Amino acid sequence: MTVELKRTLGAVWREPDVARLYRYRPAYPPPVFDILRRLIVEPFRVLDAGSGTGGLTRQMTAFAARIDALDPSAAMIDEAQRLPGGRDPRINWIVGPAETAPLRPPYGLITTGQSLHWMDHEVVMPRFRDALAPGGFLAATDIEWDYAPAWREKLVAIFKRYSPVNTKEFVVDLFGDLAERGLFERAGFQRTSLVPVDLSTHDFVNALHSTSSLSRVSLRERTDAFGDEVRALFTEIGEERAHFAVAANVVWGRPL
Repeated sequence: MTVELKRTLGAVWREPDVARLYRYRPAYPPPVFDILRRLIVEPFRVLDAGSGTGGLTRQMTAFAARIDALDPSAAMIDEAQRLPGGRDPRINWIVGPAETAPLRPPYGLITTGQSLHWMDHEVVMPRFRDALAPGGFLAATDIEWDYAPAWREKLVAIFKRYSPVNTKEFVVDLFGDLAERGLFERAGFQRTSLVPVDLSTHDFVNALHSTSSLSRVSLRERTDAFGDEVRALFTEIGEERAHFAVAANVVWGRPL
């Protein structure tokens, strides 16, 4: 992905429409929070960098004394505060980039949920290192959508026609790259079991529009055509709802 394309796609997160559609995304599987609970150390404060609408933040109040939830998008944080748990007094919402926003270390855990790849690693990794308490980890989490074999290939073909991102190019070993650059030392990895998801086709299309490359902002005049093609696919296979599964990957280690 070119720097220009990355900048363009990253600007999508500032749009209120994209933030509102985040609620249609599948939630992090519950085992993610069991992993994070095991990783946190004293003083049991968390920095959730690139928090978005708080998919991690709002659940970590179950075991964290305080969470500094940081995101460069005011629209994302506004939406986060409207969602269940978003007004919990243990959450300190901060609008600003991970590279420069004010922090209140030390943190017993730093988390990133599908956001680390958007950051300037040469800046944030040393910053995270310095903000961690002794024995603390950076834990990065993402979610993989496991589509049903009956419609996976046809859906991916639609994505390729509309998305500005080449799928093969976009899927990279981020942590292998960070390790080679001397910015990260991996300590562990865990993939959760698959969790079933059941969405109406309307909600499924909205979930896709919450992604950077398939948002209405990115698709522009092709938005309606994209939605029509996805809905037509489900009509073709005789399905009224999107039944699939998600699993989360959690990588943790020490930023250097």
